[in-house]
Amino acid sequence: RKNTKRVPSFRKLLRTSQIKLDNKLKNKQYKQKSAAKKYRKEQKKLREAVRDAISRKPFPLEECKKKQVARKWEEKEEEDALPLDMMDEDDLKLMEDLAQKASFLTRDLSSNEPVHIKKRKHESVIEKYEKVPRRLQTEPEKELIHLLPIKDKSGIIPQAVEKPVLNDAHEEEEDTEDMEEAEDFNEEPLPVLTPEEMAAQRRQKLQERKMHIAALASAILSEPDSNIKKVKELRAMLMEQDPNVAVIVRKLVMVSLMEIFKDIAPSYKIRPLTEAEKATKVKKETQKLREFEEGLVSQYKFYLENLEQAIKDWKQRKLKKSNVISLKAYKGLAEVAVKCLCELLVALPHFNFHNNIIVLIVPLMNDPSKMISELCVEAVKKLFKQDKLGYASLGVVKVISGLVRGRNYDVRPEVLKVFLHLRIKEVELQKDSEDIAPKKKFMTYKEKRKNLSRMQRKWKKAEEKLERELLEAEASESKEKKLKLHTETLNIVFVTYFRILKKAQKSPLLPAVLEGLAKFAHLINVEFFDDLLIVLHSLIASGDLSYRESLHCILSAFHILSGQGDVLNIDPMKFYTHLYKTLFSLHAGGTNEDIGIVLQCLDVMFAKRRKQVSQQRALAFLKRLSILALHVLPNSSVGILATNRVFMQTFPRMDLLLDNESQGSGVYLPELDEPEHCNAQNTALWELHLLQRHYHPTVQKFASHLIAGAPAEGSGALPLDLSQRSATELFETYCTKGMTFNPPVASVTPRRKDTFLQMDSFVDEELNKQLQQHISETAAHTPLDFAKHLKESSLA
Repeated sequence: RKNTKRVPSFRKLLRTSQIKLDNKLKNKQYKQKSAAKKYRKEQKKLREAVRDAISRKPFPLEECKKKQVARKWEEKEEEDALPLDMMDEDDLKLMEDLAQKASFLTRDLSSNEPVHIKKRKHESVIEKYEKVPRRLQTEPEKELIHLLPIKDKSGIIPQAVEKPVLNDAHEEEEDTEDMEEAEDFNEEPLPVLTPEEMAAQRRQKLQERKMHIAALASAILSEPDSNIKKVKELRAMLMEQDPNVAVIVRKLVMVSLMEIFKDIAPSYKIRPLTEAEKATKVKKETQKLREFEEGLVSQYKFYLENLEQAIKDWKQRKLKKSNVISLKAYKGLAEVAVKCLCELLVALPHFNFHNNIIVLIVPLMNDPSKMISELCVEAVKKLFKQDKLGYASLGVVKVISGLVRGRNYDVRPEVLKVFLHLRIKEVELQKDSEDIAPKKKFMTYKEKRKNLSRMQRKWKKAEEKLERELLEAEASESKEKKLKLHTETLNIVFVTYFRILKKAQKSPLLPAVLEGLAKFAHLINVEFFDDLLIVLHSLIASGDLSYRESLHCILSAFHILSGQGDVLNIDPMKFYTHLYKTLFSLHAGGTNEDIGIVLQCLDVMFAKRRKQVSQQRALAFLKRLSILALHVLPNSSVGILATNRVFMQTFPRMDLLLDNESQGSGVYLPELDEPEHCNAQNTALWELHLLQRHYHPTVQKFASHLIAGAPAEGSGALPLDLSQRSATELFETYCTKGMTFNPPVASVTPRRKDTFLQMDSFVDEELNKQLQQHISETAAHTPLDFAKHLKESSLA
């Protein structure tokens, strides 16, 4: 019966434990030895049968003539030695009767032999064994290959040819002894090594593995077409079984294979061949290229499966039966596997199985491990930034949208913030299409007159016209394709945003959604602007949002109104009022970082909409921002004062607040949340005099500049490095996250020790005075306390 058992695939062997593999190997070897032993026994019986047939072959009379004559004389001598009178009568009578029964047919007349010769009895088995020539144990036992027999007058003569046997009986006994020793191997104690010897042995093994990896990688990179099979050998090292070096070797192999695939992968996607293409005869070079591509795709697929399995082992945290790698090492292997996948995601977006990598990477962006999630987020950001066509971006956006919906919007905000790095802008889209459009250089009129005849010029003109039409068609097609991809991508992004606004308004994803809406507001259809602004206002009015989320809402609303929404007749006074009320929620503590969002809102609300803003509204914001500058860190104070400078230069009659005389009727109401009705024209910017004595030199410069009326030229003007920067840039420049003072404090190096002590005491006294005065005037009050104090003083 034909053996129909299938050979296990390499993938199946990878899932099998080492103990099971060892048992399978032992059983296979035992079956092979048993079959060989049985075969040798059959050959031995066959040789004995052949020898028996040869021994029964009749000998020629000429060969045994001398033996028969010698035997006759021996019998005659025995008869002579034994007289007849000493024989019994019965014996003598028996001999005479036998002589009378002899026949001439049994007698050879040409010889002198006696008439009666006894038939030889067959030799016993022991005699046959003794007659077989002995062979030394060192001589290998010969096997016979039986051929067709030969027939002659004497009968059938079998034919055979000797063949050397690889394993003799002695070797078979040794093999059985080795198997018995292998079974009892675990019972023998291993040699005890010192820690130094174990470390040296481990270094030696690791060096050998490194050299082997380097040799394989070098051979693959030198000739990928010929050595693609060595990728399988290198990939097999991912199953390193030596516990001392298994973790390091597997990490090295992962990284080495990742670099190899990045180098040898072509710049196109390899598609599988059809049956018709496989049946077609091609050149040797083409066939070699097909084999290389097929092997590359196969090994790349297995490699990605190995990386996925490493991540699954870490997620499941199940110790395998082989017990080669500990549970603690699973995380390290998974981190290396994620790094390799991220590198391949960015480096090979055009190659096979890129969508499979996306499906692996996107869920890991929401992983509890901070390191792994950051790796995946950064990889997706890089992919978005370098993706010009939009195929890879569309695939990632689809998976992220499905992840957010499948997790019921319970994902990290960083997952949605990657949308901010999408390259979906009309300017870039137009520029990219122009870059991609193929360019063709045509001949000039002079070149045609010089090099071509009249008929050739005519044909050339028609040919160039056709080529121009084809190029225009290709350019328009690529532009339309890209525009279609970007439109589909943006639709999925907006669907995700709108779902969160509708179903998960209390989700921590809301700030990321509002940032995304602010970024892509110019691409939203104008028909949705009214509904979107209503939703944003309802979110703010609900009171469920934090001040940071409400700031994002305001920023998104004004981004919408500053783009295509500028043509709409919408009064966003309620958003101005909310920002005016929210400013007093900021201070020098944890909310200091949110000043950056406030500066962006003020830039969009006033600088870009100066014609729609009234003077009363601008005066109210200028006064409240000056009060806020007293209660925040220096970088925030610099940013706020830079915004006030823009106010004073953009809006007319802002210098009213530099005069202590009242303008019109009414009293300034600092605690009122309506900027239009707080009578800000009847107050003064007395905060600038406090800021002029601030310990930060840049704050002092801005305060002095504003007191002088924010002149663009003259003695009160700012230096160029401060006047040409925006408020947001100044806020980031003078940030104190690194616990450093910007600008750095100049060190004092006096010549003598006494002078140094005097200078040190003087500096301490002056600093203490300024700090005590500043604290007594500002730190004891919140912005609201200042407003109440101003109201009481004005009423008094």
